[in-house]
Amino acid sequence: MNATIFEREQHGDLAHLVSTLQSEIDRYKRQAKNLTRMNSLHQRMASILDLPSMIEKYSIWLMEYVQHDLFGFNNPCLQRLHMYCSHHGPRRRQSISLAELLLRRLDQYPMSEQLDNLYACKWAIQREQTCEGLVFVRMDTPFSREELQFIEDTLPVLSDTLRRALEFEKIFTQNREDPLTGLPNRVVFEERMPIAMEQARRHGHPLSLAALDLDHFKSVNDAMGHLIGDKVLKNVSRAMNNEIRQTDLLARMGGDEFLLVMPDTTIKEAAVLAQRLCNAVKSLNIHAAQKTLGVSIGLAEWDLPLSQDQWIELADNRLYQAKANGKSQVLYH
Repeated sequence: MNATIFEREQHGDLAHLVSTLQSEIDRYKRQAKNLTRMNSLHQRMASILDLPSMIEKYSIWLMEYVQHDLFGFNNPCLQRLHMYCSHHGPRRRQSISLAELLLRRLDQYPMSEQLDNLYACKWAIQREQTCEGLVFVRMDTPFSREELQFIEDTLPVLSDTLRRALEFEKIFTQNREDPLTGLPNRVVFEERMPIAMEQARRHGHPLSLAALDLDHFKSVNDAMGHLIGDKVLKNVSRAMNNEIRQTDLLARMGGDEFLLVMPDTTIKEAAVLAQRLCNAVKSLNIHAAQKTLGVSIGLAEWDLPLSQDQWIELADNRLYQAKANGKSQVLYH
């Protein structure tokens, strides 16, 4: 009898040991599998330096493990907002609207949120004197605990990569920033235009361009002097920059000429924004020689087979037609 009890106890101990060992083996297998995935993420991101491409590559990589419609990043201090969305039409607009809302409220909880049939999760990454936000959005299905944990496991890799991209941007800021207005310069425009065009082509998203030229700026310079003229350019640049989205690119090309790239924007949507820019400049109430400072704008939506130069030329032609028609207006056809 005692021997039987002893044998049962031994058998129970052995079964417990086998179960424990199997659990440990399974845990090591999961760790090894996860390490392999993280290594593949490292390799995928290693050669990328620009932030928009980094956001896109990470989202595409993650899609294999966690299905999502949108991945967004925001650094409010540096004004770096980028999103990658794999859908189109109303679904795309709904996802972007929710992501923008959450990325503006990084300091607020909850970290998961539902709006109608949209589900989102967000993280805040604390850095020295700044805070960055990450958001994921998808339709119809909440993120599971396992999916959230997997995303969280990738964040150290992603965070290091994002830091590298931001440091790279910082190093080249002086060469990429207009010293008078603080806007991106021609170098930035030439770098980002091909990227914007390629992303629009690949995903079938609209992309619009505005060519802008100030009206009667020469009168301001002649009447008030170049020091006041420089101050006017700063004020105009600030007023226009306040009207655009963080995803848009407003670049000073020289003198009183600007170009504005608007991703995910049709020509009619661009016309609405361009009219706001006209109103913003007019509201500055800058007068010289009985003339009011304004801005004329020519718009063009990109589509194949337009090359970059042809696209810019089309917007530029419409700009000068707007000037010929009486200035301080928007022309897009």
